[in-house]
Amino acid sequence: MARALWCNTHPLIMGILNVTPDSFSDGGRHYTLEEAVDHALLMIEEGADIIDVGGESTRPFSEPVAEKDELNRVIPVIETLRANPDILISVDTYKANVAREALVAGADMVNDISGLTYDDRMAGVIAENDAYTVIMHIKGTPRNMQENPGYDDVIGEIKAFLQERVEHAIRMGIDREKIIVDPGIGFGKRLEDNLCILKMLREFKELGRPVLVGTSMKSFIGKITDSPLEERVEGTLATLAVALMNGADIIRVHDVKKAGKVLKIVKAVMEA
Repeated sequence: MARALWCNTHPLIMGILNVTPDSFSDGGRHYTLEEAVDHALLMIEEGADIIDVGGESTRPFSEPVAEKDELNRVIPVIETLRANPDILISVDTYKANVAREALVAGADMVNDISGLTYDDRMAGVIAENDAYTVIMHIKGTPRNMQENPGYDDVIGEIKAFLQERVEHAIRMGIDREKIIVDPGIGFGKRLEDNLCILKMLREFKELGRPVLVGTSMKSFIGKITDSPLEERVEGTLATLAVALMNGADIIRVHDVKKAGKVLKIVKAVMEA
């Protein structure tokens, strides 16, 4: 383990490192080992506390990636980054075998979009390696999650799912203190659902675990601001400010430098 995750003095920044050709925001930009490592080192220099390495796009309507291909993408990057003893490394995967190999290679955390539901071996792998985990809510799969999602009580339903998944993780041997929850903005959610999650984020603090929020460059921002992907930066920064003001403990972002400035402003306001 590189170091302890939690810092009680300020929220943490998780920098997104997509080692994929097709991720919705930065697919193909960091596809080679050299490009991926260089970008990770830049994010660390800009203030990232965690680097989240992903080898499979989970954008809406995306297709699954073969396990072998995912391993070939993420393991060399994780092995290279592990030379830095101070950075926390997360692997963004829902496959137990990928998680196992990533943890052996030096990852500290498994960020599972399925909340440990897609692969019933995942919780055991995390427990065996005494790793951190992010348990996220999703409705459906990346392939179908945006096909008419709906909720009667979006906050209540997500909260109940996360509570059950946290309890499952603990039963499987995962250390409660190493569990993080993520309401899954954009994953099987309508525009109004995403906005409600941001507005009511403190509801998830009642689960007693750190709350991670990922809004970076997502389509709901484009719908509100009538902006294409490349023009969602300002909207992203606004959502980060709202999330932090409403209790987010970790923000998952593409642009670490800009996110760090938002964090400084919010921290200053909160401490005023």
